[in-house]
Amino acid sequence: MTKLKIKKGDMVEIIAGDDKGKKAKVLAVFPKTSQVLVEGCKLAKKAVKPSEQNQNGGFQNIEMPIHISNVRIAEGA
Repeated sequence: MTKLKIKKGDMVEIIAGDDKGKKAKVLAVFPKTSQVLVEGCKLAKKAVKPSEQNQNGGFQNIEMPIHISNVRIAEGA
């Protein structure tokens, strides 16, 4: 396990993938897998069953982790 330079709350820029060029905040860091969770990037649809909070159920967008090599600290942050 290596020490990561990116921490929770940092502003990062996506440098690879579908969200290339976006700047967003880091929500979580996973050092064991060298991945970060970035706000509003790499969205996936998750099926949700109906419940008391969500009467209709349906689909919900959730963020998926991105490998740390695909992000860099945004300039000016």
